[in-house]
Amino acid sequence: MEQSIRSLIIKIVLPVTIIASMGSCKKQLDIEPQSAFDEKYVFSNVANTTAALLGVYNELAGDFGYGSRLSMMYPYDTDEMLGILNTSTPDNSSRDLSRYNLQPTNAQLEGPFEQLYTGIERANICIKNIPKMTLYNNGTASDTMQLHRLYGEALTLRAQFYFELIRNWGDVPAPFVPSIDQPDLFLPKTDRDSIYARILDDLKLAATLLPWRNDAGVAKDERITKGAAKGLRARIALFMGGYSLRRGTNQMKQRSDYLKFYEIARNECAELMQRRDQHTLNPSFQAVFKDAIDAHRIDPNGEVLFEVAMAGGNGTSDSKLGYYDGPRFYVPGNTALLGNGQIRIVPVYFYSFDSLDTRRNVTAAPYYNNADNTKAGQTMINMTSGKFRSDWITNPAPSSAVQYLGINWPILRFSDVLLMFAETENELNNGPTPAAIAAYEEVRKRGFKGNENKIGTTPTTKDAFFTAIVNERSFELGGEGIRKYDLIRWNLISQKIQDTRAALTKMLNKTAPYNNLPQSMYYKTGATDLIWGNSLYQPAPSATPAGHTKVAWISSITAAYITNVAQLFKSNHSELLPIPQPSIDANPNITQDYGY
Repeated sequence: MEQSIRSLIIKIVLPVTIIASMGSCKKQLDIEPQSAFDEKYVFSNVANTTAALLGVYNELAGDFGYGSRLSMMYPYDTDEMLGILNTSTPDNSSRDLSRYNLQPTNAQLEGPFEQLYTGIERANICIKNIPKMTLYNNGTASDTMQLHRLYGEALTLRAQFYFELIRNWGDVPAPFVPSIDQPDLFLPKTDRDSIYARILDDLKLAATLLPWRNDAGVAKDERITKGAAKGLRARIALFMGGYSLRRGTNQMKQRSDYLKFYEIARNECAELMQRRDQHTLNPSFQAVFKDAIDAHRIDPNGEVLFEVAMAGGNGTSDSKLGYYDGPRFYVPGNTALLGNGQIRIVPVYFYSFDSLDTRRNVTAAPYYNNADNTKAGQTMINMTSGKFRSDWITNPAPSSAVQYLGINWPILRFSDVLLMFAETENELNNGPTPAAIAAYEEVRKRGFKGNENKIGTTPTTKDAFFTAIVNERSFELGGEGIRKYDLIRWNLISQKIQDTRAALTKMLNKTAPYNNLPQSMYYKTGATDLIWGNSLYQPAPSATPAGHTKVAWISSITAAYITNVAQLFKSNHSELLPIPQPSIDANPNITQDYGY
């Protein structure tokens, strides 16, 4: 593939060393020897400054970033998918994240919390120094353009780090200058609205500094461009205007002036929608994942506005996408079945898709791979998430028994922009406008490609259209770490969890509307594609068809499985995570809130 940011990041030595010595608090980063270079040297030319900025990007990746925890552990359980299922008592680790059984000592909290702050620290150093460089305003046209872009990237990256902190922990300490310039390192929590306001302003500035992805001289790689800053600003504005769990009251609340933030989101999305020369939908939903992300390629349509570059085959710069989630697999010459398949599809979610919706069979993968590349159908409750799957990985394909497969994490896609626009238009105008309906239907028709006339009737009243948006975002964005946070900002997560358990109970008891679903499924033995021998929507035949293998389907659902779904979620508490205990111990000014 083309030279990309992923290949550049793993070559960084100088900037990581320099920036770590400037005040990084990440315990895991122990670099020897300490750099003798100071800020003046690092920010003296474009090459060094670019390397420093790539060091900021690196804090998005790895096990404690979007390579594992932030992408595949923190966003579950939801009404779409479940995280790793309990097989024993709570273990104060990843299982308890999914079950909403969290203690401040949970082993999965400290690493991501620290890494996000390391990213902020590195971004703060760049944000402080880049505009002060002589070359920033007085260099060559090329130098000035590149440095303005680097400054815009640093502002956008810092906004993403803060956004991730807020949507998981709420109010958090908020340093906006490097640690070396901070008079007091023991900062108390800052109200999230203050942080949101600051980063919304930063993103507005960043959009004036960044190029469009198709501007002259802009490489097609994973670096941030203008579209990413604008799209991220829209998303953050929606969250600022949405519900969130507040300190003091321990209640989910929405600002009284929320509409002005919906307007910000609407305007940013509208501007992006006018630049189809820069970003638009890929004609094929499957191709976004199979032919681009999983194939280690850049989407040619610019549908992915912002993605985290992964590479290096390690826990600090790569991802376990396709290994931790997705169907299990073999690689040539290896006799062990690899992968965990730990993100499981909720049966109710699978059956919420229309049978003609092409997104279902991309989002859900009800099989494991055999050593000869044939498919083995799995039970209903073992169906895994499917957008990031090993058997779609090419360029290159996995060639050894590794856990890190170099699959990028998509933070923002253009379909999300269209749906945010439709949602905000509906809210601002007390009902869907023609433009809102067109944006919604554009996403839906792509999902029903080949059967566009079967998308159904789009609602025209405010409440019904909102419900359609809630559902469509689930069909479109399932498994991309978005659903849980959407449900929280709508204050719907508790209700959706209850609805899911109730629907699963109906499936278990074979009652309407699930009374005709097959208790078993039969898949063709030895086929390189998963081929079902009976209908997903009719009772199963009593005898196994010739050449097929039987697997439990609806019959795999048990009362214990239903109990396991978001088992200990508690409203006005579980919407946020506890601050990691080591951070509380290190800073006496941080409080532990929300009933933890």
